[in-house]
Amino acid sequence: MPAQNITVGVGSNITRLKTKDNMTNIADRISIMELINLYAHYADRRQAGNQSQLFAKNAVVNVYQGEPDTHKPIQVLQGRQELKNAFGGLKDYDLTTHINGQTSLTINGDKATGETYCVAHHLKTENGQRTLTIMYIRYYDTFVKEDNNWLFSERKLIIDWTDSRPSNP
Repeated sequence: MPAQNITVGVGSNITRLKTKDNMTNIADRISIMELINLYAHYADRRQAGNQSQLFAKNAVVNVYQGEPDTHKPIQVLQGRQELKNAFGGLKDYDLTTHINGQTSLTINGDKATGETYCVAHHLKTENGQRTLTIMYIRYYDTFVKEDNNWLFSERKLIIDWTDSRPSNP
């Protein structure tokens, strides 16, 4: 049976998609969203090894305090081992909770790009004082599909702002 066409869009932005192509795109979007959410899950569960496996072998993570167009990275990590070591640093916190917000994705075959918003909570106790640091983060991501699995090939972690304060249980 030939693929059926469906129409999406409004006004002059109408696009005709073949149903089969649309289903592939939907499956890819779901897979990429699962990848993004697993990153946060493994961070919060302190599973640095699993977290690093979400990246292509020679992936790069650049950390910025401000927009990459106007700021230089404050940290650059390359390759799974460097990523694993850096992710292991989350063990310094008593607890973390990463809450992912909206994500926009553009998929082009076996490559994709996206932007995800995240609010990351970090609890730490030092000298008997518990502190809550909340980071407002955006990720600019480049993804690659290898062996039918989506992976991060580049991640720009942009810290828009942070708020630290004493926290009472």
